[in-house]
Amino acid sequence: MWMLFAAGAALFAGLTAILAKVGVRGTDSNLATALRTVVVAVFAWVMVFVVGSQGQLTGIDGKSLTFLILSGLATGGSWLCYFRALQLGDVNKVVPIDKSSTVLTMALSFLLLGEGLTPLKGVAMVLIGVGTYLMIEPKASDKDAPKDGKRWMLYALGAALFASLTAILGKIGITAVESNLGTAIRTVVVLVMAWLIVLMQGKQKGIRDIDGRSWAFLGLSGLATGLSWLCFYRALQEGPASVVVPIDKLSILVTVAFGYFALGEKLKGKALLGLAMIVGGTLSLLV
Repeated sequence: MWMLFAAGAALFAGLTAILAKVGVRGTDSNLATALRTVVVAVFAWVMVFVVGSQGQLTGIDGKSLTFLILSGLATGGSWLCYFRALQLGDVNKVVPIDKSSTVLTMALSFLLLGEGLTPLKGVAMVLIGVGTYLMIEPKASDKDAPKDGKRWMLYALGAALFASLTAILGKIGITAVESNLGTAIRTVVVLVMAWLIVLMQGKQKGIRDIDGRSWAFLGLSGLATGLSWLCFYRALQEGPASVVVPIDKLSILVTVAFGYFALGEKLKGKALLGLAMIVGGTLSLLV
């Protein structure tokens, strides 16, 4: 069952990137992140009351709460980097770098969570790692671009690092907590962090400048994120992080397809080979 939840997380994560790419075009990325998180938080807590797990809130032990908070902080850092990268760069370039967190997460799950490293998982890590490199290898035109034009890559790398920490910390924190409740607690942390940054930067004034179309896409992106998180942490609670995370990262198929058909961001040559290796490596984990 956890595989189905992981697949659902991948689908909704792909939709998140697509909707956010459209929604943040004319909006400051940090403000967009904070606004989306409001939607995610409301949705997450509604689900807590729907399943009736709110009564377990007072029974959460200190260790679980600490790791859920740390996971939320890592998520906030990942989001802030990710959506800034989406605002500056092509979705077909940003998403593969973000997905490189898969290899780091798998390695950390073996080292910190004690999940076994089989020969098949080793091959999968190599395929995913090499495939990611092929997808993010700069084109000749990119190599000649000014330094400021490559800032999106630094933000994308930051997103990947924080995303990896999110999964590991979340796996530890959510083990003894109902998954919907754990997701909601983490979302509150992300919400507070995102709005603190917005207020510190004085970006809240930009709310009045957001048009109706952007509001719609930001709202839909928040709903997609909420669904993705609920599926992801349910899968993470029941399945190994070294398998759940790679499946979740198959959301790249959704974003790449959208980038091709809607945004005209085409993959050619090495990038297509890289995508095939990522998908092949991930599917091999299901054997």
